[in-house]
Amino acid sequence: MLALAALPAWAQPPAWTLDPVHTRVLVAVDHAGFSSALGTLSGATGTLRYMPGDWTGAEVEVEIPLQRLDFGDAAWNRATLGRGLLDASTYPVARFRSTRVEPIDERHARVAGVLNLRGIEREVVLEVRMNAARRHPLPPFRRTVGFSAATVLSRRAFGVDAWPSMIGDRVELWIEAEATRTRGSRDEAPDDPDPAQAADAAANHDATPTPPPSDTDPGP
Repeated sequence: MLALAALPAWAQPPAWTLDPVHTRVLVAVDHAGFSSALGTLSGATGTLRYMPGDWTGAEVEVEIPLQRLDFGDAAWNRATLGRGLLDASTYPVARFRSTRVEPIDERHARVAGVLNLRGIEREVVLEVRMNAARRHPLPPFRRTVGFSAATVLSRRAFGVDAWPSMIGDRVELWIEAEATRTRGSRDEAPDDPDPAQAADAAANHDATPTPPPSDTDPGP
């Protein structure tokens, strides 16, 4: 009976922590029919549960700081974050929590969940591709998994309805995300490097400077 009671906890997929440096959202929205305005959101944090190659029990929770939205122009950024649009001073964080995962194959799935934006919750479905799941090739050789995802949503559905003649309703989102195995979790194995990765790192030790820790890594 004790073994059966413990089974659900052990049966959970491994836990992973999003890497905010290597997780980014690209936003595209029509600009008066002339072009698509492109912005990026960085600094996302969150957790996911996922067994590489098996979507059973997979789930994710993410928080995105809206103040990090950047359209490449200070005036555009202020207008987008202002009360007429995202109202980021009142609602500084967007949140997504998965509610179901529909596997397509080992590497692809549709992930449905609730997006909370501007205090309004709506269902959003992400088309997700798992890119890789292996130890990172650089020290400290953390187990890492990477995903690409995309979706389309209506800004009016979230109460962002100002300037309809200038800003399109359709908002396209592309997401690139990396996550590392959560430290201290029961399902985490020691971070011993793959022999080939260790050899590569040793060979390049004198030629390249030691890379910074993940939370300060400036590049993709």
